[in-house]
Amino acid sequence: MARYLVRLRSPKSPAEAFAYMANLSNFAEWDPGVTRVKQSEGEGPGLNAVYDVTVKGLPAPLRYRTTQFDSPNSIVARAETLILTSLDTITVEADGTGSIVTYDAELTLKGPLGLADPILRLTFGRIGDRAAAGLIRVLDGERLPDRSR
Repeated sequence: MARYLVRLRSPKSPAEAFAYMANLSNFAEWDPGVTRVKQSEGEGPGLNAVYDVTVKGLPAPLRYRTTQFDSPNSIVARAETLILTSLDTITVEADGTGSIVTYDAELTLKGPLGLADPILRLTFGRIGDRAAAGLIRVLDGERLPDRSR
């Protein structure tokens, strides 16, 4: 399994930061690895909303389904294909007049492909760093230390 976690402080209110993050259509604005997002089920963010996320290097879009939705605190979205599972957890908490946003992404290769996890971890780290820079930009944020280390 490859994991990427970023925490950042934003001047945006928790409600504003959550509204932006919960709309997975915004992925393409801040993650340079995402070329297109189309909502295929639901109308806007919410439980069971489905988004088709086109990622550079993958032959088909990843279909993310929102499996947990606790506005304005957290959202969990999951995509699963024959070869991988992606689980993205976003949490937003108040921080004075702004907020702290945590984006936690886990990517797991299935079956024998799991042997490539060490390579995936390295690659996913670089991809995650580029996405984190975009997220910091759109939320006008500053990166915080990872509390899990």
